Amino acid sequence: MQTMPYPMKLIPLYKNYPWGGCRIPETYGRDVPSGIYAESWEIADHDDGMSVVANGPQAGHTLREVLQVNPVGIMGTHVKGTSFPLLIKLIDAKERLSVQVHPTDATAMKYGGEAKTEMWYLLGDNKTQIYCGLNEGITKSSFLQAVESGTSGETLQTVQVENGNVVFVRGGRVHAIDSGCLILEIQQNSNTTYRIHDWGRMGNDGKPRELHVEKAINVINWDDHETPLIEPTLKLDSESLQLWELLRCEYFCLEKIVLSGANETPLTGETFHALFVAEGEAVLEWEGTNEALKAGESILIPAALPAYTLNGRCTILRTTLP
Repeated sequence: MQTMPYPMKLIPLYKNYPWGGCRIPETYGRDVPSGIYAESWEIADHDDGMSVVANGPQAGHTLREVLQVNPVGIMGTHVKGTSFPLLIKLIDAKERLSVQVHPTDATAMKYGGEAKTEMWYLLGDNKTQIYCGLNEGITKSSFLQAVESGTSGETLQTVQVENGNVVFVRGGRVHAIDSGCLILEIQQNSNTTYRIHDWGRMGNDGKPRELHVEKAINVINWDDHETPLIEPTLKLDSESLQLWELLRCEYFCLEKIVLSGANETPLTGETFHALFVAEGEAVLEWEGTNEALKAGESILIPAALPAYTLNGRCTILRTTLP
């Protein structure tokens, strides 16, 4: 299976959680059967969901299989081991998600589970809201009282959001995504979620979904009252290209590329580039080869590629490692 690394399109992996809808396939013209598409795991190397390569010599192999053969060539020198460090997904919240929290590196080590710091980029053309971080004055005691009375959602900051907004959700930050949100989520490679309150919802089996209040209490950051909204920074503004840094943390970086022409990007071998086309269309060119990209598509650019060129009129969200 050894081959020179090349940009890989990956087959989306869908999750039919009960709060989801069908906005992902409808928005991006994906040919799938009718049903619930709550999440689309775009780039995944996890036991709960594994991406499969859709194009080129590696087609049909899982991302994990490809990484085990050439981890540095694909992920870059910033990654140790053979596991992809992130999970990149789309989320369609037809209904409000549960009040929940994820562990940090430290609390996962102490109490178990997988650490999960994440960020959301709002994709939809509608205004909606999210709940993220504790309101001022909320203590562990008052939060537990709210949990007991079924009002834990009222302890959270309510933040109005719309297309282009960036929300940062560190591990330990209690949060919930409201109905109407269409999101690109970048996160640590984790599927650990501790549900605190689920609004009386039934699971796909017709029974109430499991709650994890005791585990959640162990990992909540009780001093977390900061706004979760992040202000983007304009890094480059030319006739054919705007480059915005949306968020940079110790786990990932997300940039927004607004393109109206051609732009070449060199790579240094340190990190992969994971691209998601938010709007428009582009042609990806590298080493005499090209691949057409349309809105809603993701592609993984290997770190070992010397450079690549994007040509088109589009908005692309680019994930890299810091």
